Amino acid sequence: MSERRSLPVPDGLEGERLDAALSRLFGFSRTRAAELIADGEVLVDGRQPAKSDRVRGGAWLEVTLPPPPTTPMPVAEPVPGMTIVYEDDDILVVNKPIGVAAHPTVGWTGPTVIGGLLGAGHTIATSGAAERQGIVHRLDANTTGAMVVAKSEHAYSHLKRAFKERTVDKRYHALVQGHPDPFRGTVDAPIDRHPSGDGRFAVVAGGKPSVTHYDTIEAFRAASLLDIKLETGRTHQIRVHMSALRHPCAGDLFYGADPTLAARLGLTRQWLHAVALGFEHPSTGEWMSFSTDYPADLQKALDLVRQES
Repeated sequence: MSERRSLPVPDGLEGERLDAALSRLFGFSRTRAAELIADGEVLVDGRQPAKSDRVRGGAWLEVTLPPPPTTPMPVAEPVPGMTIVYEDDDILVVNKPIGVAAHPTVGWTGPTVIGGLLGAGHTIATSGAAERQGIVHRLDANTTGAMVVAKSEHAYSHLKRAFKERTVDKRYHALVQGHPDPFRGTVDAPIDRHPSGDGRFAVVAGGKPSVTHYDTIEAFRAASLLDIKLETGRTHQIRVHMSALRHPCAGDLFYGADPTLAARLGLTRQWLHAVALGFEHPSTGEWMSFSTDYPADLQKALDLVRQES
């Protein structure tokens, strides 16, 4: 159900564009704010404004807020290309293919890891929100590789704590443009949503602490293959940090990658793969490590960049 909100514009927003002011006041994106303005759902001092109008402190603002979107539930259907690396009574380790989200989210209509597991008849822990039960960490939809899912409630609690306390060894390989200087280093830079509100994340003062360690495995003429260890696990962390270094993941047009290089290598997504995952088993305490091979599209691009060097 829609909600009507009426309030004065805070003095601290004096001079802001209306779409930016709405974004700051209500926490949605500037794009969504512009849509509400265009739909006539926003009045300033009783008149319909333009999104680029500058607001005045104390002006009377009336906004009809849409109902919050409902999170979709998992659809139990097998996911082609998703393989089981390991399974026991507590955990499942999968090799996630391209184009698969960890769990359902608003706006995502494609396949999910949890839906694929349920569709294949696997039992998943019931802990966590209904749409992401058993999910203890995530990979971007177009990032492939190793991902662990909890089957038992005990495993869910144990693994959630392990990820929070940073005792899980998360290893990625990334093919990035150019040559990072130094070849081995650490990026310690806070991450939060990009001010543009377009779905990107960015290094932002006051963002969440984010630490990425990288080491160059192999350097080519146009790119470098990196081994990356995550100390934290922010959304798009590797992609954001590599872009901030001006060495975005090859093929990652969303974060500034060169489209010419992407086309030459046949990449339609970021060259980023969760190559290994290590953690203490929730029941036995034994340290377990799992690794996954590069998928065909990433291997082909790597072979091409090697041939060019």
